Amino acid sequence: MIDEQLIIFLSNVLAYVAIYLMVNVSLNFEYGFTGIPNFGKVLAVAGGAFVVGAVPGRILASQLNLFAGYRAVQDNPVLAECLSTLVQVKPKLMESIDYIEDNAVVVDCVRRVLVNDPLLSISLLVASVGLAALVGAGLGFIASYPSIRLREDYLAMTLLAMGEFLRQVGYLDRTLVGGTLGVAVPDPYGWLGVFRPYASTLIMLTVAVLFFLYVRAVTYSPAGRVLRAVRDSEMAAEVLGIDVVRVKQKVLVVSSMMAAVAGALWAFNSVAVIANTYDRFTWTFWPWVMVIIGGAGNNRGVLLGTLVFVILRQAILTYNYLLEPFIPFSIVWLDRLLFGIALIIVLIIRPQG
Repeated sequence: MIDEQLIIFLSNVLAYVAIYLMVNVSLNFEYGFTGIPNFGKVLAVAGGAFVVGAVPGRILASQLNLFAGYRAVQDNPVLAECLSTLVQVKPKLMESIDYIEDNAVVVDCVRRVLVNDPLLSISLLVASVGLAALVGAGLGFIASYPSIRLREDYLAMTLLAMGEFLRQVGYLDRTLVGGTLGVAVPDPYGWLGVFRPYASTLIMLTVAVLFFLYVRAVTYSPAGRVLRAVRDSEMAAEVLGIDVVRVKQKVLVVSSMMAAVAGALWAFNSVAVIANTYDRFTWTFWPWVMVIIGGAGNNRGVLLGTLVFVILRQAILTYNYLLEPFIPFSIVWLDRLLFGIALIIVLIIRPQG
């Protein structure tokens, strides 16, 4: 009999490998092959997640006429059952429902509808991820427009500031994704029942593999030689007639699109969006650690770095109680300390990864 804790561990590993591989491949496309030091990776990831937190729930609730309150949906047995007991506790739901203030109620009703409608669930997933990709591309373009002409250090700081700006907007503006409390989101996998987590992980793995193959195909094509020329020497690339600014702009747009898709899929996997969880440590620093450990500019190296990082980190987080008696400090800092040391060692001994 397989240990239940081992199953949970393996499930978490696959989910995190999938999501981080998407982000890391896009970062490697920017930095490893084009030389763009994107320290604002969280910008696109959070953008994709915020789309899922703000848009699909509102659209479905509007289509179901939920915002008009209980009186407007009494003819719908699913929605009427969902709201019937709640209106006794909160009479205002009879006349109107607010997406943010009554988020748990709205999303619960929407999920009940989705559970009975697989086609609507799949359509919601595809449309939301597609919209997130477009928003990610837009964020990439906006980020590139004022900053792409900057040199590496200033470019890195500008992208870092942009990523933090979006996170703060999501955290402080309650109307977007619930501010400090966050929002629940519709679950497009709910109709799959007990197979829900496996379906979510499988879709993320599939998309991650597609992104990996896409970047690999581009980097082995003539376009890949253009990217490496820009990375190695912008001046030499310009002498050869390459439009360096335009190349960097295209790379930022495409990689931001990939990162936004990752953010959207992760939001659906988590069935919630809390702005403060999309911080620069989790979605910028950790991806940089994995790319550097695996080797920037090396697709297989990034895959290996992602696997090693996720497996070791999940092992530490899952079994840290075994190490706690031997650690003279809080165990919650162990993974950050170990990977910080590993990063320093790699940079000193084998900087190419």
